[in-house]
Amino acid sequence: MRVTFLGTGAAMPTGERFQTGLLLEDPDGEADPLLVDCGSGALHGLARTDVGYANIGTVLLTHHHLDHVSDLMPLLKARWLAGEIDLEIVGPEGTQDLLEDLLAAHDYMEGRFELTFREVEPGTFSVAGYDVEAVETIHSMYCLAYRFETAGATFTFSADTEACEAVSELAEGSAVLAHDCSFPDDIDVDNHPTPAQLGESLAGRDVGRVYLTHLYPHTDGHHDEMLESVRKSFDGDVRMARDGLTVSVTRQ
Repeated sequence: MRVTFLGTGAAMPTGERFQTGLLLEDPDGEADPLLVDCGSGALHGLARTDVGYANIGTVLLTHHHLDHVSDLMPLLKARWLAGEIDLEIVGPEGTQDLLEDLLAAHDYMEGRFELTFREVEPGTFSVAGYDVEAVETIHSMYCLAYRFETAGATFTFSADTEACEAVSELAEGSAVLAHDCSFPDDIDVDNHPTPAQLGESLAGRDVGRVYLTHLYPHTDGHHDEMLESVRKSFDGDVRMARDGLTVSVTRQ
C-alpha cells in the first residue's frame, strides 16, 4: 500500500499546507485508488499525483467539517470536465444529505453526475477493495477513524480526535499511523491532542511508524519539540507529515 499526504494542514491556512486529504494506492492491484477526505487544496495535491482526480472512483469521508470536505464540489466539477461523472461517496451519517445540499446550492451541477452514496458506522466494511475498520473519535463533530488493510499491509488514520483509547487500540499492529496532532503542548485545547497526550495514548502500542498531521499554524517552529514530546512516552518512530509525502506501507 502507498499513502500520499495530499494535505497536512488544518482549518487555519498558512500557505504551506493544504487541508486534509489522503490518497491510498495498492500497487498489487487488489484495491483501487481511494481518496480519504477532501479539504481545501486536496484537489490540487491530487492533481500532482500520477493517479490524478480523473482516476478516483471512491471518496471516503471521516467527518463533515469544512477543512475535510471543502474540495468535494471542485472535485466533482473537475471530474465532470474530464468526462468522468461516476463517483462513490462514503462517510458517516449525513454524507448523502451534505452532498445533495451542496449540489442544490450549485444548481447548474445538479443532474450531471451518477453518484453512489454509502453511509457507514463503527465496525468493519469494505471500501474500494480495502478492508476497513472504523471507530468513533472524540471530536466536536461526529467523526470516524479508519484502519485500512490490503495484501497484509495496515494503515490507520485517526481523523480528528483527542488522544483516546479507541483510536490507539485501532492502530495496534499498524505499519503506519497518521494521527492528528494539531497543537504543541503549551496550547490548552480539546477535540485535538497535544503531543504529550498523544504519546501517552500510544505508550506500549505496536505501531511501526507515526506521522503527525492536521497541523495548525501554532505548530510552526515547534516540530522538533513536538516529536520529542511524543517520544517521551511512545518508544517508536515518530515523524512530521508534509504535503506530497508518499509513504510505503508494508507488512508489520
